[in-house]
This record gives sequence, C-alpha cells and structure tokens, in this order.
Amino acid sequence: MKTDRAKMTANSFSLVSAGCFLTHLLWAGRATVDGLVDELLAVQPATTTGYHSTEMTTANTTYGESTLPFACGNNSHRCTEICNFCSEMYGAPTMDCLSTLLSHLCVSTFESSMVSLNSTDRCIWGNVRGLYSNLSLCTEEMSDCLLIPWPNPLVEDTFVDIHSRFFKDCPTEEHGDPPPVVMFALVMTPICLIPVMVSLVVLKTMNGDDS
Repeated sequence: MKTDRAKMTANSFSLVSAGCFLTHLLWAGRATVDGLVDELLAVQPATTTGYHSTEMTTANTTYGESTLPFACGNNSHRCTEICNFCSEMYGAPTMDCLSTLLSHLCVSTFESSMVSLNSTDRCIWGNVRGLYSNLSLCTEEMSDCLLIPWPNPLVEDTFVDIHSRFFKDCPTEEHGDPPPVVMFALVMTPICLIPVMVSLVVLKTMNGDDS
C-alpha cells in the first residue's frame, strides 16, 4: 500500500510540475509575440507606392544579425522586421504569421481611428476614405513582404469583418421602380404611337392607289 501511495504521489507531482511548466511556456511565448509585435509597431511606416512592383531577395540573405531561411520582399523598409518576426515565431512566412501581423499592425490601427467616429460619421465616405485606404495598403504591405499573393482569402475575410463591425448600419442606395407618373408615360407612349403608325400606313396606301 505504501508503495502504491508513493507512486500515486510521485505521479501527481509530475503532472502538476508538467502543467506548471506548460503554463510557463505558453506565457513566455505570448510575451515574446507581444514584444516582437511592439518592436514592429515602433517602426513607423513610410509612404510608399506601387506595392505590386515587389523586388525579390534571394533565400538565406543576411539582414543585420539574422539570416532568413526563406525569400523576403523588400518593397517596404519594414520588410526586414516583418520577415524576422515570422522567422522567429513561425519559422516561415505562413498565413498564421500574416494573420498576426494584420491583427496587430493593420486592423488595430484602423480600429483605434474608427473609435473616434460615431455611427453617422462612419457612413460618410470622406471621413473614412483615408483610414480605409491605409488599411488596404497595410494589408498589401504585409503580404508583399512575406511574398504572399495579395489579395488573398485572409485579407478578404479581414475586410468582411471590418464591414460587418463598422459599416453594417450604413444605408445603401437601392435601385427601385421610377415614380408612377414616369411609369405611366413609358407605358402609354408606345400604345399611343400604334394608331398613329396605322393611320400613316393607311394614308400612304390610299395615296399610292390614287396615283
């Protein structure tokens, strides 16, 4: 009995220790992600154009002190930090890494700007055009740096979510039927032309017989 109790106690202690260790790893990983994302946020984006003219770099190119095991775009000055982030956290430029970048660098900036606008102001295109354009350019920059085609399903889902959260109450213009007066005129005009055309044909025929 004592041996069995000792084994049970040892097993329980091992399970508790393993659980604590796993919790510590998850917490440390979360802190690392947040720290790396904060470093990316500290780098201010530059005004760039022509995102689709991405120049490619070769694999195993050295950026500073780290060597990337995959190709990285250089259309933006932030590509180095973005690729290094994905290399350290995900080992490759995966869609999961792109999702993290879009959430922390693009969508969060858009959300913080939209908070200052009420539901009415959000429906005025002039108020949100710049914010919407910046969000689009940000998603394009992240994708191009990771050499992921843009647009892609993740970007599309991001914009669908943005529209459902911020623009769902905005009125949309619908193409309905014209007013009754216009409808009556459109219907009666060809009807009235029929007897006129018949009369002209009859007159033309009678004039032809007389000659």
